[in-house]
Amino acid sequence: METFVLDTSVFTNPEIYRTFEEDQKGALEDFIHLALNSGAEFYMPTSVYDELRKLVDAGSLWAEFEMVVKIRSPRRLKLEIPAEVLYELIDEIRHRINKGLRIAEEHAREASSCDDVGKLIAKLREKYREALRQGIIDSKEDVDVLLLAYELDATLVSADEGLRRWADRVGIKLVNPKNFRAILESLIRHRAR
Repeated sequence: METFVLDTSVFTNPEIYRTFEEDQKGALEDFIHLALNSGAEFYMPTSVYDELRKLVDAGSLWAEFEMVVKIRSPRRLKLEIPAEVLYELIDEIRHRINKGLRIAEEHAREASSCDDVGKLIAKLREKYREALRQGIIDSKEDVDVLLLAYELDATLVSADEGLRRWADRVGIKLVNPKNFRAILESLIRHRAR
């Protein structure tokens, strides 16, 4: 049986949810229908589910969602991950902090000759955010998704670059989230045979 761990991006990233339906609520409905008939198991960490409920207004549809997707956190106190993962994460964080510092220094030098400080600050914030957050796991929700997929030996479904990169590093199976609907439809066809 196929097991999938879902990230919020499946239902919040327009490129992904539009493979199901044009709007988020319709995408949730379509996913639920396909998931019920696929024979697969679906999981989502509690922290991610809470985040998703804040981002998507689905009303009573959440009860149906919970019947299809098992909401549970990873067993953080019992789960073991290789020390190499922690080592790589710390090394990457240090590299990103140094890169952020260089960006701040560059913008501080520009500030003395800048006429539009607001524009300079906006540019600094964007470059700093990109340097520190893009392509890395940067939230407890990301860690929960990663750990749950690792614990269950499940396939991760996410459009988050950082989460996908780190999942690949620890050997978690991945699917292209743009293909997720087609994968569910394929599972349904195989079940019908």
